[in-house]
Amino acid sequence: MDKKRNSFSGSIGFVLAAAGSAVGLGNIWRFPYLAAKGGGGLFLVMYLILALTFGYALLTTEVAIGRKSKKGPLSAYGELHKKSHWIGIFACLVPMIIMPYYCAIGGWVIKYFIGFLTGEGAAMAEDGYFTGFITGNVQPIVYTLIFLSICTVVILRGVNKGIESMSRVLMPILLVLVIIIAIFSLTITHTDADGVTRTGLQGLKIFVIPDLTGMTVRKFFSVLMDALGQLFFSLSVAMGIMVAYGSYVKDENNLGKSINQIEIFDTGIAVLAGVMIIPAVFAFQGREGMEASGPGLMFISLPKVFAEMGKIGNVIGIMFFAMVLFAAITSAVSIMEAIVSSFMDEFHMSRNAASWLEYVIAVIFGVIVCLGYNKLYFEFELPNGSVAQVLDIMDYISNNVFMPVVAIATCLMIGWVLSPQVIIDEVEKNGEHMGRKGLYRIMIKFIAPILLFILLLKAVGILTII
Repeated sequence: MDKKRNSFSGSIGFVLAAAGSAVGLGNIWRFPYLAAKGGGGLFLVMYLILALTFGYALLTTEVAIGRKSKKGPLSAYGELHKKSHWIGIFACLVPMIIMPYYCAIGGWVIKYFIGFLTGEGAAMAEDGYFTGFITGNVQPIVYTLIFLSICTVVILRGVNKGIESMSRVLMPILLVLVIIIAIFSLTITHTDADGVTRTGLQGLKIFVIPDLTGMTVRKFFSVLMDALGQLFFSLSVAMGIMVAYGSYVKDENNLGKSINQIEIFDTGIAVLAGVMIIPAVFAFQGREGMEASGPGLMFISLPKVFAEMGKIGNVIGIMFFAMVLFAAITSAVSIMEAIVSSFMDEFHMSRNAASWLEYVIAVIFGVIVCLGYNKLYFEFELPNGSVAQVLDIMDYISNNVFMPVVAIATCLMIGWVLSPQVIIDEVEKNGEHMGRKGLYRIMIKFIAPILLFILLLKAVGILTII
């Protein structure tokens, strides 16, 4: 172990940092949409089961690999098995691809937060506002650089004074904001121009009660794959992040207990994100409004909902985009740290040098992402049939291809090349008992690789029956 290597001060710091990484844009703008699309409660039940099985196995594996190797993702896999160094390369490429476009989206969040803070929420709800903003030449780049600079300042301050201190402040605030908005969302009653009255509680029923109407085997597996894909976003696995954060966990910390706490925190926030968004969108826009996801949900549909709320809508808008901004920052910081820790360990760089190198890389590609909506705009059909431009292509390569490849390779390395016992021993090194031990062995050796392979085939357009 490198004696100079930083570490989290304790398990609480690690849990908050890891949970902050997991609670990002994927939970907020993707989870509610998939839940509405996948029969509400059916998706929710599948997600919870997968989180406690599949998600637990991957999360435990990556955190344990990090603590055992005391290395960032680029070096950690090779440290455990020399011929597996290539997994680390892919695990490092994932956050490097994600960081630039995540910062671009983070810049959009800053723009909307400032807009609602200055009373421009109604203007932001107008048709064409979002498109006009992202197709601009200067503003998107400026906001991207502001967001990236905030993340870089945190990273430069290190693990304790930067990442941990930020997480201890932002995560409790984020949780309080999510709970307040969720409660408010449930109290909404709205009557539209046609005289139809809808309530937030009706939207909640759609979210939590399984709808098996017209359910087929194909639709069932489609919902299963959606829930599986969402776990990557929700738990920040296969991105090198949990390996990096695991490398900062002290040997004497109870790893199993911390992982359980991360599961609870993250799953709770994911569910609350659904409670926060689905009832409000349903009350004002019906089922049609619930079909929006991604930027369309956050920057077009929700501002319209806030505008229809009247004066209270601007206050809710401020709170919502403050919460989204905190979630985006904690996630982006973890993405950047996965890269910086890799540079530090593999190339023996100082934290300052590694941070500024990644800053420059992210600036270059972040500008390209922003220009992808104007000067560099083009359309490209992806293997899965969707039409994409720069940001979508980067998202597809990192999330749909590289992340499943990293996860599959990790399962094969631990499950078959080494042994699940390697991870179990790391979790139990201080005499603690690892719960779900038998489940872990089965998941990492058999079930997880099979599910991941199916997910990969579906993502690249080879498997089209589900």
